Amino acid sequence: MFIATLIASPGALTAADVEKARDALAGAGGMATHFAWIDEGEAADIAFGRLDRAGARAVLEGLLPDIDVVVQPRAGRAKKLLIADMDSTMITVECIDELADYAGIKPQIAAVTDRAMRGELAFEEALDARVALLAGLDAGMIDRCHAERVVLMPGARTLVRTMKAHGARAVLVSGGFTVFADRVGAAIGFDRMLSNVLEISDGRLGGTVRRPIVGADAKRETLLKETAALGLKPEETLAVGDGANDIPMIRAAGLGIAYHAKPATAAAAAARIEHRDLHALLHAQGYPRSAWVED
Repeated sequence: MFIATLIASPGALTAADVEKARDALAGAGGMATHFAWIDEGEAADIAFGRLDRAGARAVLEGLLPDIDVVVQPRAGRAKKLLIADMDSTMITVECIDELADYAGIKPQIAAVTDRAMRGELAFEEALDARVALLAGLDAGMIDRCHAERVVLMPGARTLVRTMKAHGARAVLVSGGFTVFADRVGAAIGFDRMLSNVLEISDGRLGGTVRRPIVGADAKRETLLKETAALGLKPEETLAVGDGANDIPMIRAAGLGIAYHAKPATAAAAAARIEHRDLHALLHAQGYPRSAWVED
């Protein structure tokens, strides 16, 4: 059996909406049971069989405006490992773009960032090129950028703290920089943070990144190693990200979610969150608000 979870803004999901989705599954040959609310007006589950995951997604995604749909096996939906990207996933900005703004070159760097996240440029090459443009920037701008620009994504703390309260481990794996990721990870409650090291000399950015670079392969390897170390099955894992360098870990996870993602990443993921914030990942795992650990 599978579960299709419909997730909307609070109060925006009606019983009629859920019945429409149920009828669509039945019309495609699925055997759908009566739905059950996770949180009334916000999230609901439809259990179904006789239709595979891809078929259900094809029927449901886009059926209801402004409503996200996650389709997954009914068993084991509450995950025991979270592997998450940082920039534009756990925080609302791309840190390298914001640093570039202090150097007066944000448009040039942001354009390269966007192409890299779309998969049009190799991540490592694009990272080197962007960091080189920051050479000579006062390292004090890092603290200023963190204080003025870095904002946690809505639901980030609640997601991590709720999963940990239910026995999960949470790891932040970023193609960004330790000077941001270590603080962001600690603020959210991650158990471990892995990211790139900006090389700094005499109080200024050197324009280089320490090797090895944390990119797509490192993200996937982190997921696999953490899964093995915890003695978990692949289906007990959740990965979330928005860019092309997140695709390998998203594909390797039991539930890989593209979060407000670039087209290539959205196409590669088992589920997409395009409307709601990170609280949607809790509803996808079957956690009602009454089980959330909030600030």
